[in-house]
Amino acid sequence: MSTSDEMHFDGWLKAAFAETGGFTALVVLVEIGERDATPVASTFLHVIGDETDWAAMRRMFASAPGKWNGAVFFTETAKEGGPIPEPLARIELRRVESMIDDDRLTLNEGAFFDRHGRRMRIDEDEAAE
Repeated sequence: MSTSDEMHFDGWLKAAFAETGGFTALVVLVEIGERDATPVASTFLHVIGDETDWAAMRRMFASAPGKWNGAVFFTETAKEGGPIPEPLARIELRRVESMIDDDRLTLNEGAFFDRHGRRMRIDEDEAAE
């Protein structure tokens, strides 16, 4: 079976950057179990180019607290384009965390990847507690 670049992190990043010219990524790392996906850590980063690849992201997340095997990225852009200011990024990250806590299917609203950088979705049965 073959997959397209858009189904992997590297292709998604290039497409998202081409569309926005720069953005803030709100990132939530999750541990995907048999019946749930549990958030374990979160952060935000400003994306100002498309040179980063999944291997670099994994190295960055290596020091994250908790065991993770999935990462979801939500993109936010300023009204004038580009990344949003850091204070707003912190607020938006908390909003996204709250949405995920309320409904795990919110993970599907972002760009959701497994530990290998492959695009994925969570099914409703998996989101149930």
